[in-house]
Amino acid sequence: MEKAIEVSRLWKIFGRDVDHIELNQETISQLEESDEYIAAVCDMSFSVNKGEVFVVMGLSGSGKSTLIRCLLRLIEPTAGSIRINGYDVCGLDQEELTKFRRQQVAMVFQHYGLLPHRTVLENVGFGLKLQGVPEKERLDLSHAWIERVGLQGFENYYPDQLSGGMQQRVGIARALACDPPVLLMDEPFSGLDPLIRREMQEQLCRLQHGMQKTIFFVTHDLEEGMRLGDRMAVMRGGRFVQIGTPEEIIANPADDYVASFVQDKRNASQEVELCSLKH
Repeated sequence: MEKAIEVSRLWKIFGRDVDHIELNQETISQLEESDEYIAAVCDMSFSVNKGEVFVVMGLSGSGKSTLIRCLLRLIEPTAGSIRINGYDVCGLDQEELTKFRRQQVAMVFQHYGLLPHRTVLENVGFGLKLQGVPEKERLDLSHAWIERVGLQGFENYYPDQLSGGMQQRVGIARALACDPPVLLMDEPFSGLDPLIRREMQEQLCRLQHGMQKTIFFVTHDLEEGMRLGDRMAVMRGGRFVQIGTPEEIIANPADDYVASFVQDKRNASQEVELCSLKH
């Protein structure tokens, strides 16, 4: 299976003068005991297959958002390597990184990240404008994606005139209009009402069925992770505790932490199985 994302020995440590720290077993032990440093991502190595929806789950403070931001160098890693579609992300200079962000990867944030003084049409086409796409082609693509996410008729609305779910559709349309091979999504639906959230999940599934993008999706919601993910990783304390298909993780949790994380889903499955046996 061809790899789209490859991460090796990735660290992100917050604290004073961390760039001058040489990471070895002794200093790592000192960091873990210190109150002056926080290791948000700890020696992580993993890969994501091309065309896969890879879901990272964990409680608040587990390091999920730090990890996804490191992939795009919105937060600079302390150590380690990141390769996305063959690009050595940590080795890119600022000009190369800007070009990489515009052409290879798009990110959808939890709080939409829309430009408040631009219309829906202008927001969707903003990334294309940065890429230098000619105006007519940019408008055609923007209109097509607005229709595809179900917002036709709202092209001239501004973000504050839209509901949360509609704003998130604009964010997704803007990300996908640029046709990036990789999509990073940081809890994009967590602020939405349950019904709208379910609609957005279903729409993402429909879009992915046709696009087959590589999607790195962060969430704290087990139901969402199971619905969307080809594979899931459960994160705790800056590390992946377990990686597997949703079914594997539910059926065979690696430790007590994962077991408690998936307990409700396991209990529900057992109740369904018991009911089927009774009938």
